[in-house]
Amino acid sequence: MTSASVLTPLIERVPALAAPCRMHRSVYAIEASVIDWTRRTGLRVDRRSSCHRLAARAFAEFDAGSAALFAQWLTWLFHLDDQIDEERQPYPRLFDGNGEHPLEAAFADLWRITSVSMSDDWRLRFATNLQRQADACRTEADNRASSRVPTIEEYPGLRRGTAGPYLYDLVEPCLGVEVPPELHEGEPWQALVESCADVSAWCNDVASLAKERGDAHNFVVIAARELGLSEPEALDWVLDRIAGRCADMRTAARRLPLDTLPVKVARDVSKVACAYLTAPRAHIDWITETERYT
Repeated sequence: MTSASVLTPLIERVPALAAPCRMHRSVYAIEASVIDWTRRTGLRVDRRSSCHRLAARAFAEFDAGSAALFAQWLTWLFHLDDQIDEERQPYPRLFDGNGEHPLEAAFADLWRITSVSMSDDWRLRFATNLQRQADACRTEADNRASSRVPTIEEYPGLRRGTAGPYLYDLVEPCLGVEVPPELHEGEPWQALVESCADVSAWCNDVASLAKERGDAHNFVVIAARELGLSEPEALDWVLDRIAGRCADMRTAARRLPLDTLPVKVARDVSKVACAYLTAPRAHIDWITETERYT
């Protein structure tokens, strides 16, 4: 069974996922920008992952530069994932690295471009979430070394870390806006970000199940083990949870106190929230076409 067919029932049962995402009209220019940046920074060009198509769907309503910058960050993240998950390499030194490794040099290039117009609050938030990923990846490595399987309660938080929580911070500089710290730290915004992150991460788990068979860090594997389910039953259980998190995401978005903000700030915040709400279907559409999980 392909990842596309496994996720089809989810699309059919969640109204918010029913309509496919529009593809950015400049998708080929976005692809060219990613390839040029990848070669310039010394990373391997990976055409199989098609990062540009995920970004072109998630940012279809925005300018091509926004989509291209996000696609470059996705490309960097996928190279990082491969280094950690497949090559079992340690998390690289980034802010204090010497730039000798291509991942360090590529990060430095992206950070220079991305952070230049952002506040110190945003930079600290991004750095904190980058550290969250590093810590989560080390926890996964320790689990593998000791053959420890995360519990069903532990896994969602761990998975949010390994998936790269800073990706959600990147929407702001890509769109040229910034969410006020007091709103970002509030419960509705955190609920929106976490539910969006869970949907994308758990869809990834479903898609990568066959490719990563044998790795216990997968929600389907953990559900089957802890709840005594067969693999098809565990898949259904995870899909139920994804559908529930889609509903949580919409509820959180409706609870955002936009009417308390100045008009321009409310408009900027709405842009970011809309990008989050678009992300799950953009991600699912990308999963159905990428060769990353084959």
